Amino acid sequence: MIDITVENFESEVVAASMATPVLVDFWATWCGPCKTLVPTLEKLEAAYAGRFKLAKVDVDANQQIAGMFGIRSVPTCVLMVGGKPVDGFMGAQTEGQVREFLDKHLPSEGELMAESEVDEAQQLIESGDTQAALQKLADALTADPSNDDARFDYVRLLIASGDYEQAASLLHEPLKRIPKPLQFEALQHWLQCMLFVQQDERGNWELAQFDAAIAQNKRDFDTRFAKAQVLAAEGQWTAAMDELLEIIMRDKEWNGQAARKLFVGILELLAPAKPKKPDAVPGKTAGGIELLGKNTAEQDQATALVNSYRRKLSMALN
Repeated sequence: MIDITVENFESEVVAASMATPVLVDFWATWCGPCKTLVPTLEKLEAAYAGRFKLAKVDVDANQQIAGMFGIRSVPTCVLMVGGKPVDGFMGAQTEGQVREFLDKHLPSEGELMAESEVDEAQQLIESGDTQAALQKLADALTADPSNDDARFDYVRLLIASGDYEQAASLLHEPLKRIPKPLQFEALQHWLQCMLFVQQDERGNWELAQFDAAIAQNKRDFDTRFAKAQVLAAEGQWTAAMDELLEIIMRDKEWNGQAARKLFVGILELLAPAKPKKPDAVPGKTAGGIELLGKNTAEQDQATALVNSYRRKLSMALN
């Protein structure tokens, strides 16, 4: 538990809640129920082992903070997540009641373990240890089967590593959802490209062979699409999208809009990963307390590329 003042509110409550939920206990020295609640909160902070942080605000000494939250009685507890209040309760509560409140909002142990495994896997990927990264991602998915970030990273790495059968197995569940998550549809399209190269004789063609066939008939969409699949399988993303655009501009509906679907899938694979926790920049609330808000980062090269090809697709479709 940490004592909160105006001076450390921003760092210890708002900024801290970007990474870990913070339960803020508003109390007063003269409040009997406050003295009853505090030991329960401290016990649960230890029992939850880092799943949340406990902070306390003396409302008499910190009226500015109490006013910002509209505190009318004590004890009042407010749970901060991602820099914002998400829920709260008033009055002394039993341990069971507080546990029920916390469990509605806090990540489970399995979810926390999965997030940790995903972070470690990313570090292993960057260091080139693919096999260790695959194991970490498998462990993450075991710990939390609902973690789509772990599933996406795992399937993507499986495809890149050539384990197409396992990748297809892990895609089965999300592709049954309605609507289908775009990120998993994108992986499915990429997997189909890899399987095409493996199973179709054109997967071994040189690009010049495709170009020769297309030169004879610019509306040979089947050959154009095959070329795009080969390029995508090789990671030549922009070249693949350029070929797909040629199909879309000539026949948007060809083969059930196969060209558009693969194009959109490639854009999804190229799009920079969304941050798991929002960035923060200073800002002020109506109460005058400095808070942190989401920062709009400047477009990096990948974002600029994706936006450029989104515009090209829009023009081809319109």
